[in-house]
Amino acid sequence: ETTEVDSKTLRRIRALRDFGDVKKGDLGGYIEKEDNLSHHGNCWVGGGAKVYEEARVRDGAKVFGNAHVYGHARVYGNAVVCNNAEIYDKARIFEDAAVYVDAQVFENAHIYGKARICGNAQVYGNAWVGGNHIMSTGEKTR
Repeated sequence: ETTEVDSKTLRRIRALRDFGDVKKGDLGGYIEKEDNLSHHGNCWVGGGAKVYEEARVRDGAKVFGNAHVYGHARVYGNAVVCNNAEIYDKARIFEDAAVYVDAQVFENAHIYGKARICGNAQVYGNAWVGGNHIMSTGEKTR
């Protein structure tokens, strides 16, 4: 099964082995190329999520719920990106951070620790948001 995003063809993935809540044979989200999702660790792209261009998901990171990760973005560690969030440009989401509910992280922004970015919040520029920080409901940080 395939889908198109910005003139790019993405293919639905299928789990090759059991890990966590994912069972061998489960259908996942969409990637443009194998390099988008590491075969090492327990990372996963699920549901309608899309990872493309030079973006990478690795370690134990999860991307699902119609999220988009693209450009040169990286999602790793045990980070979670979901529910229509967008991660792009050279943004980094790592450690136990979560970005969800229509939030956007882009340019050279980094989200780490146990930070939570949600509810149309935007983090961009060279911002670093970490620790237990929570951003929501349209907040912007540059």
